[in-house]
Amino acid sequence: MAQLPYHYGVKVRIFPSNQQKRLIKCNSDASRFIYNEMNGLNRELYQLKQVKIPIGIVQQRIQTLEQRLKNPATGISNSHGWLNDKDLDSLMKANAIKNYRRAWKMFRTVHQAGTPVFHRKRTEQKYQTSCLYPAKVKHPGMTNGSVRLLDHQHIQLPKLGRLRFRGMPAKLLARKPGIRIGTVTISMDATGRYYVSLQLASQHSFVVQTASKAQTSIGIDLNTDNFLTDSNGNVIANPRYYRSVKGKLARAQRKLSRRGLLAKKEHRQLRDAKNYQKQRAVVAAIQRQIANRRNNFLHLVSTTLIKNHDLVVAEELRSKNLLRNHALAMSISDVGWRTFLGMLTYKAALYGKRFVTVNPRNTTQTCYNCDFIMGSGDTQKLSLADREWTCPACDSHHMRDHNAAQNILAKGITA
Repeated sequence: MAQLPYHYGVKVRIFPSNQQKRLIKCNSDASRFIYNEMNGLNRELYQLKQVKIPIGIVQQRIQTLEQRLKNPATGISNSHGWLNDKDLDSLMKANAIKNYRRAWKMFRTVHQAGTPVFHRKRTEQKYQTSCLYPAKVKHPGMTNGSVRLLDHQHIQLPKLGRLRFRGMPAKLLARKPGIRIGTVTISMDATGRYYVSLQLASQHSFVVQTASKAQTSIGIDLNTDNFLTDSNGNVIANPRYYRSVKGKLARAQRKLSRRGLLAKKEHRQLRDAKNYQKQRAVVAAIQRQIANRRNNFLHLVSTTLIKNHDLVVAEELRSKNLLRNHALAMSISDVGWRTFLGMLTYKAALYGKRFVTVNPRNTTQTCYNCDFIMGSGDTQKLSLADREWTCPACDSHHMRDHNAAQNILAKGITA
């Protein structure tokens, strides 16, 4: 998969039977258990190695742990016999171990990622498997692996068998033999909907890569007043999907809280409290609606920008730092800047375009015409309330966001 030049991801909804739902839950629980077991063994090994006195029983335990972690798939299965059940996917175990090791690799690469933590049991379910191809298959595709499309509506998955799906793009169904399937993620969200995510790779591009005739470039300024303003002066309004249903969501969450308190008062487990579970599904449905509407909006805007321009320049944002401002935290979270920039990054590579992020320092305070910086000399810096301003050096009148977008584009072209 890694050797193929083009990669793509697709997520489709599946409709499992009750038996298949049981198998998904079993594999999800086993995947979480293996991950937590790996984490527990590593933590115990670390603590024992802090003992400097050569105690025999400690040294023996260290050797046992090191041997078990050397080949965890066999070591953990031998210690916990239920993991050898025929309903469990063997590739699920391998992917759980790989994900744990990848978490450590991420920590060593980016220390802010943090060390691996224990995964607690949640309403959502998820596990990963892989698509294997027999050695006799000369041309691997979407129709001849352990994970394969049976037709335009059914998919075959290991242990689960035949499942009906919906949502596969027509362009992928038209060229099934030339696309190879890699890692496959089976998941269930908080509302009880099931999905399959497929990692795809191919020798040929998944989209038609065409350069713009005019070789156009555009700079975009992201803000909370409106979603973005580009260097051409176009403004895209901020839809504020969370704010539009914030009151409805708050009422549903208060009702959920009351039902949870009532269940605890009557000494009932929340998973057995039917009214609580019904209301939890209502809250999850509202949250899913917000996320789906926001993602749909971000996909439409990012795809339009990338397809219509050869160079897109945006300011480099660190949402984690911005969220420390409690006055703007909700607005920043609602707008989805970090997700939007991620979409621009991978879509630029997909369509063969260029996407650049630049340092936003002084892009708002600098006059695009004469490069005068507000705050220098006797002038004061612009505040968030200053949406329009006039340059004291050249008397140019600026719309704040349009001027910033022009400066961002200029920085990106020279970068």
